[in-house]
Amino acid sequence: MLVTRKSAITGITRTLELPITEEQLILWQNGLVAQHAFPQLNADQREFIITGITEEEWNNAFANEI
Repeated sequence: MLVTRKSAITGITRTLELPITEEQLILWQNGLVAQHAFPQLNADQREFIITGITEEEWNNAFANEI
């Protein structure tokens, strides 16, 4: 499924193809936590759904935090 989100860091809108169903997306939108709604996704993919932040953006934004 194509998922489009606006990054909470940069404001850039991106679309990713993620292996989720519309039913899962609705469950998440209705309050189910992402880890339970999308158990097949990794943490970076779930972060994209929640905040629109990609793995690359996250690494760039917090590279100096490590």
